[in-house]
Amino acid sequence: MSRTHDLIVVGAGAAGLTAAGGCARLGLRVALVERDRMGGECLNTGCVPSKALLAAAHRAQAVRDAGRFGVGAPEPAIDFAGVRAHVRAAIDTIAPHDSEERFRAWGVEVIRGAARLMDRDGRVAVDGRVLSAPRIVLAVGSRPAIPDIAGLPETPHLTNETLWDLDRLPDHLVVLGGGAVGIEMAQAFRRLGSAVTVIADRPLPRDDPEAAAVVLDRLAAEGVAIRCSARATRVAAIPSGVRVETAAGAVEGSHLLIAAGRRAAVDGLSLDAAGVAVDPGGIRVDAGLRTSNPRILAIGDARDGPRLTHVAGQEGTVAVMRVALGLPARVSRAALPWVTFTDPELAQIGLTEATAREHHGRVGVHREAFTRNDRAVAEGDTVGFVKVVTARGRVVGVTVVGAGAGEMALPWSLAIAGKASPWAISGAVVPYPTRSELSKAVAFSLFEPWIFGAAARCWARLLARARRRVGG
Repeated sequence: MSRTHDLIVVGAGAAGLTAAGGCARLGLRVALVERDRMGGECLNTGCVPSKALLAAAHRAQAVRDAGRFGVGAPEPAIDFAGVRAHVRAAIDTIAPHDSEERFRAWGVEVIRGAARLMDRDGRVAVDGRVLSAPRIVLAVGSRPAIPDIAGLPETPHLTNETLWDLDRLPDHLVVLGGGAVGIEMAQAFRRLGSAVTVIADRPLPRDDPEAAAVVLDRLAAEGVAIRCSARATRVAAIPSGVRVETAAGAVEGSHLLIAAGRRAAVDGLSLDAAGVAVDPGGIRVDAGLRTSNPRILAIGDARDGPRLTHVAGQEGTVAVMRVALGLPARVSRAALPWVTFTDPELAQIGLTEATAREHHGRVGVHREAFTRNDRAVAEGDTVGFVKVVTARGRVVGVTVVGAGAGEMALPWSLAIAGKASPWAISGAVVPYPTRSELSKAVAFSLFEPWIFGAAARCWARLLARARRRVGG
C-alpha cells in the first residue's frame, strides 16, 4: 500500500496538537485532520474562556470585599459586553500557539474536514481524499453529555460550548451538574450578578469531601443555592425561561446550563471498520494508549479515562515517544493532578484520603492549615488547608484547598511520582512570605516525630554534656 504520510492525527485539540507537532519536529510526515477549530475544546469553549470568566468574576468580588481592608468601594457595575470582550481577547491571544500557521511551519499538513476510518490498514477518508499511514492517532476530543431528562430536547439550554454565545447576563442561571465545570460557572455568574441555583446529586463528587465542603460553603455564603441529592426529573420552557422539576420541588430560572460531564466525540469515525473497540466511556485503550487495533492510538478525551487538558498533553507526548521513537512509553495516573478553579481553589494530586484508605487500608494523614501561613494571614485569606496522605511511608495523595491551591501542586506531583522526596520538600528554602511554606511545613511534619524523637533528644543531650565537660 502506498503511504501518503507516516502518521495521521485526527483532532487538533491539546492531545492531537502535541502528537502532531512532536512527530513532525522529529522528521515524520504528519497529516493533522480537524473538522472544527484549531485548539479544540480547551482553547475555544473550555479551559481558556472559563478561566477568563472566573478572572472577571474574581475582580468583581474583590470590589465587594474591599471594605474589610479599609478600602471603600460601591457595588461593582458589571458590563457584560466588557466581560465577553475580555474572554474573547484571552482566546485570541492564545490562539496563535495552536494555529495552522505554527504547525505548518513545523511541516505538519493541516487538513480541514471530517475524517472517517476506512479499514484496519491505516486508510482514512477526509471529504473525498484518501490518506494512508502505518500509524493513526485519534484525538477527537469530547462533547457535552446531555442527560436523558423528560422535556430537555425541546427546552432551550446551554452547554459549555454555547455558554459563550450569551449576549446578556442571565437573571437566574440554573445549573444541572455539580462537577468542576458546573461549580466554577455557578460561582462566576453569581459574582457577576446572576442568581444561581445548582442541582446536583453530590457536588464535587471526585474530591475530598472535607475540602469540597470548604468550596461549597463559600459558594453558599456568596448566595449560590445548592440543591444536593436532587435529580432533575423534567424540564420545560416557560415564558420567563425554564422550569426544572426535581423530587425536592421545582426551580425556575431564566437560563439552564447543562454541566453533566462529557462523552467521547467518536460519531462518524467508522471505528468498526478499523476494528477499534469502544466502551461506554470512550475508546478502549491499554496503558500504552493502543486501541484494539495496535496500529491506532487513542489519546485525550477520545479514550475512556480522565478528561483533562494536561492529561491530554501528556498522552500526546506518549504518542510521540511510541510512534516517532519506538519507545514503549506508558501512562501512569498515580500522580494525576486536577484543580477546580473556584475561590478558594481545590487541588487534588493522586488519591484522596478516602480512596487511599480503600486501596491501602492504614494510612497516615498530615495537614497544615492556611491559618498558620503568614502570607495568608497578611492577605486576609486564611480559608483552607494542605492534607498529605501517606501509605507505608510513601506519599500517595495530597489535597490542597485555598487561595492558589493549583499553584502548589507541582512538588507533590513529583513526590508521588517518586521524582522528589518529602524530605527534600521539607528542607527546601522557599521565599518568605509565600504559600509555598505550607508545603514545606506539612512535609516537615512527616519527619517531625523522628527529628525531635527520643533518639535525637538523647543524642543532643549527650553532645551537650560532652561539650560542657571539655568547655567548648
